[in-house]
Amino acid sequence: MTITYDGIAARAAQVDATGSIPTENWQELVASGYFGVFHPAELGGTGGDAAAQVAAMEALARACSGTYWTATVSALLCGNLLRTYGNSRHDDLVRSLISGERLAAFAIVETAAGSDASTYQTLVRRTGDGFVINGEKSRITNAPRADLAVTLARREVGDGGPEWCLAFVELDQAGVRRYEIPHMGLRGMPWGGIVYTDAHVDEANVIPVPFTELAEGMTWGWLLVSIAAIATAESALAASVRHAKQRVSFGRPLAHMEGVQAQLADSRAQLDAARVLALRAATERVAGNSAKDLIGMLKVYATELAVEITQRAVQIHGALGVTQGHEVERHYRDAQMNVVGAFATNRLREQLVENLTQTPATYRPSTWRNPVTINPAPTWWIPTTGY
Repeated sequence: MTITYDGIAARAAQVDATGSIPTENWQELVASGYFGVFHPAELGGTGGDAAAQVAAMEALARACSGTYWTATVSALLCGNLLRTYGNSRHDDLVRSLISGERLAAFAIVETAAGSDASTYQTLVRRTGDGFVINGEKSRITNAPRADLAVTLARREVGDGGPEWCLAFVELDQAGVRRYEIPHMGLRGMPWGGIVYTDAHVDEANVIPVPFTELAEGMTWGWLLVSIAAIATAESALAASVRHAKQRVSFGRPLAHMEGVQAQLADSRAQLDAARVLALRAATERVAGNSAKDLIGMLKVYATELAVEITQRAVQIHGALGVTQGHEVERHYRDAQMNVVGAFATNRLREQLVENLTQTPATYRPSTWRNPVTINPAPTWWIPTTGY
């Protein structure tokens, strides 16, 4: 099955240049049923299997990375968090994302920290008619435009339950301020911060969650970033092949030069390996299994590979590859965003080794007064750098 988003692809350069996603892109996604492929029929989705989901994701990411991130963070990541941690009272929220009527953001990172959740300050506390939330979330996909934010927060614990919660916050209210942050790649993706000042949250929309469970829900984010990386690399490789066939230098096409041939061959082999791992990981996750280590390995491999392949594409294109507005220049910028997005690969490697060796990481607080203290690593860190 071949899926294409021709209209969205034709507007990709415009999206990158203007930093905004046109209404036509959203309309095309709604008409295609993209938002529903991740969810069951009883909620208005199509219940696509792993192969269908991966195919739809890669097709959209190849068409326009910024549009892909915006749509998939909302429908896949936030939609699955609502389904996993919510209940039947939240079905209408999921349906609104599936229909494309509303846009969601996953608000987790704060101004002072990405992975280190010990510094997170956003707090939910009870009031007479529900809860209020205070704090600031930064570097969040969809923050400037979203209608709803699935927000990680601490909560005032008086019931013996978990200290942490997910708060489903309606953003169209007086206690919420949003702002945009300029960014290098994925320019069409709305990205910025949310400031909560006694913003209201309905009681039903504050879901206490043990911290150790949250990483499972967030693996959907790692998967969507990995597919974005594969798609970006595939587009860069396709551009390189076209250029190598057409560009003549020293009396022969670049494709006849051994150095270029090696770059193209390596890219093809590595990309196909990444795609096999992606389908295996997605199959496990869609089936309801954890697949956290598989998706973690995929995230490291695919995102860093995409940077390598886009670098090769720049080299093959020469000066054209670093010309503003050229598709390869755009792919190179987009690829860099995926390495740190959702969970920086260096941090993810540490977690993969912890699982591999079954030993916790350690850190060594050290100053000139106390150079040798060794403490076990905290178990409450959140595996993310930004969504």
